[in-house]
Amino acid sequence: MDVRWLGHSTVLLELDGVRVLTDPLLRRRVVHLRRSGLVPSVDGAIDAVLISHGHHDHLDLPSLRKLPSSVPVIAPRGLGQLVRDQGFRDVREVLAGDEIELGAVSLQVTHAAHDDRRAGSTARAAPVGYALLGSSRGFFAGDTDLFPGLERLVTDLDLALLPIWGWGPSLGTGHLDPARAAEAVAMLQPRVAVPIHWGTFRPLHLRARAPFLRDPVDTFVAAARERAPDVEVRVLAPGESLRLSA
Repeated sequence: MDVRWLGHSTVLLELDGVRVLTDPLLRRRVVHLRRSGLVPSVDGAIDAVLISHGHHDHLDLPSLRKLPSSVPVIAPRGLGQLVRDQGFRDVREVLAGDEIELGAVSLQVTHAAHDDRRAGSTARAAPVGYALLGSSRGFFAGDTDLFPGLERLVTDLDLALLPIWGWGPSLGTGHLDPARAAEAVAMLQPRVAVPIHWGTFRPLHLRARAPFLRDPVDTFVAAARERAPDVEVRVLAPGESLRLSA
């Protein structure tokens, strides 16, 4: 399994010849947020785009339009028309519990505990995560808080991609902070945990070296070491990659 974190919740995953892109956010500025660092690019063919929920920093329509309209887009039920309106021809709406075959990989749609609204739209869709199961087993949690059953959600994981913060100095409800993210690591017990959803975007009025761009990941690493000492935590900078053997 090859993992490349592009910042925020955007991850390029390759497993058994299948390449998927999660929550593509490929711009320097989104609404009132500015990216810290370079704008990422996506090279090579993509077999599917996975959308976790409808918030603008996860379902960013201008970023989607940077991708070929022939790419299949998998999104929570209720967001399909927004994606089709961007010209995408293969849009599959899903609910937690659904399963899709992508080549040699089984894609399982999982529950997520997060807000289902989209600002400026009447669209509502239950947020989801995704498990990619093949010769290795990976889990992209989307954006979520802890919830009952998380420890049984996906078993025998090689990789868990877990949100640990957001884009500002504080968090609203429905998010994992570093301590709760470490608890999620202890519940899921993956072989490797990679923190995402941190250190990428900041509000326009805040400086580029604001503490919340770095402090959460340091806190998470320390908390995960205490709560789940057998799990390896790998911290990637935006654009960095990781290869996991089966």
